[in-house]
This record gives sequence, C-alpha cells and structure tokens, in this order.
Amino acid sequence: MTVLRAGLVGVGVMGRNHARVLSHLDGVEFVGISDPSPTLPSELEGAPVVRDLGELIDVGVDYAVVAAPTVFHMEIGRQLAEAGIHALIEKPVASTAEESRALRDLFAQKGLVGGVGHIERYNPALQAARQRIEDGLLGEIYQIATRRQGPFPGRIADVGVIKDLASHDIDLTAWVARQEFVSVNARTAFQSGRPHEDMVLAVGTLSGGTITSHIVNWLTPFKERVTVITGENGVLVADTLSADLTYFENGRIQVAWDPGEFRGVSEGDSTRFALDRKEPLLAEHEAFRDSVLVGEPRGVVTLDEGARVVEIAERLAADGLRSRAL
Repeated sequence: MTVLRAGLVGVGVMGRNHARVLSHLDGVEFVGISDPSPTLPSELEGAPVVRDLGELIDVGVDYAVVAAPTVFHMEIGRQLAEAGIHALIEKPVASTAEESRALRDLFAQKGLVGGVGHIERYNPALQAARQRIEDGLLGEIYQIATRRQGPFPGRIADVGVIKDLASHDIDLTAWVARQEFVSVNARTAFQSGRPHEDMVLAVGTLSGGTITSHIVNWLTPFKERVTVITGENGVLVADTLSADLTYFENGRIQVAWDPGEFRGVSEGDSTRFALDRKEPLLAEHEAFRDSVLVGEPRGVVTLDEGARVVEIAERLAADGLRSRAL
C-alpha cells in the first residue's frame, strides 16, 4: 500500500482530534504540524510542530488537513494548492461564498483533491438513514427537521451559528435527501452581545419538493443533535450524539374519520437499528486518504458542495437580518 505523507494546519480543539486520527491512520505517515502559537510543544502526537506553513510545505507532504480558524482558510488553501498539495479543509470551507468558490476553482485548476470536513455525513446514524431512504424504506420524503442546540463554544469567534453549526444541517439535509436547496428563509437572534448571530430558525424547500426546518443555537444548556425525516411510510429519527437510528412505521390499521375529513396516519411499529459505530472522524479521514490515492473525490464532501453550503448559509443570514429590520 502506498504510504502518504500528511500534515496538519492548526491545532485547536478540532485540530487535536485530527492529529490523534492522523497519527494512527493506516497508509499515512503524519509528518508535521503548522501552528503559530508559541505555547505549543515541539512535538504533538509524534509529529514535529513548526510555526510557519512554509516550513510544513518544505517538509514534503502529499496532503494537509486544515483546522485553522475559518478566516485563514482562503490563504492557507491558496498556499497549499500552489504547492501542489491536496487538502481536507474544515467546515465552513471559507469565510464567504466568494472565497469558497475561489478555493474550489483553484484546486480544480491544479488538478488537486479538495474536501470539506462536514463530519456529520460520516455519522453512522445518518449513513444508515441515507441508505435506508435509498432502499425505499420511507417512500417519498415529505419533510426533514433538524435540531442542533447547545451551550456557547468559547473557541468560535470568527463566524456565527449559521456558518459554524447550521452548515452541518444544510449539508446533511441535502445529502440525505439527495436534493438541493432551492429556497430558504430564516429568523435570527443576537442575544450574547457578539457581532454574529447565535440563534437561527430556518426553513427551506428542496429540489424534490421536500420541506425542511432547522432549529440551531448556542443558547441551550444541553446538547442536542437530532434529525427527523418524515416520509410517506413513516419517520426515521437520527440522533448523531449517540449514533442511534430509529424507524417509526406508519400503522397498518387504517383509522377512518367521517367522510370529507382529513385522513392521516396511525401509530405503527418502531425499530431501533443496530449500527456499526465507526468514529465519524476516522471514516472521514479514510475517505479522504483513499481519494488522494485515486486522484479524485471518493466519498468526501467536495469543495463545490462546501461552497454551496456557504452560499445557502449566507442567504439564511441575509434573510435573518432582513426579517429583523421589518
């Protein structure tokens, strides 16, 4: 098996998780880390730490994982692409849709594999939900509703809750349904005194007619990550914190109302599926490693998809601001 030389840019909370996985990833030699912080040790997870990205590039890497703050993604991505280095960039792929498209185009022009770290796609519950939808378990998909709530993360300072958290829901919703967003609307709040929104309630419509709703905030004293997918045959509920997937089937016994009144569904059987619970971050790294080996994206979130997520996020943020001005 070809051994790839991998580097890491940025070792904050997420970067340290990437370092842990890279240090044990089959077929990969973890050769270095770039981070300007003067408080870091000279070595982390067996890889030397340098202060400048140029030093990491000089070490010689086949690909790099970018886990620096979003505001730096464009410049880091540009340097990597110009050096001929493939890159897996944490979400959001860049601070703006314009920069996201620029990165997409730059990597395409250089013939490099670029990926975006939308890790929820690799959660066992959502992987299983998508497969069962594809197998026809739900029939037509009517609605996808997500709830992504929790306390404020002090490490996030350069983007609001839409680009940091709701970007997960934008990506996973389109991916699970195999549809694209065609319209979105939002209501936002700024409750914590920061320049970015910390709460959003969003609704959308997908290209196949599925409607969506998303409750996302940094103002809840408990953590919740739930996706509810409603179809003609029943409902799939994915909890990505516990990696659980449960199916609630429509009842087989039809309950009739008076003629002319609404006919709904009745409660049927429920099934909690047994899943192979591989760590999502490991699955993401394996997919990107394999994509680099074959020279094209295989099972990874592409830069084009990542740019589309940022575009939708900006539309949500703009609509939220418009609604507050009314």
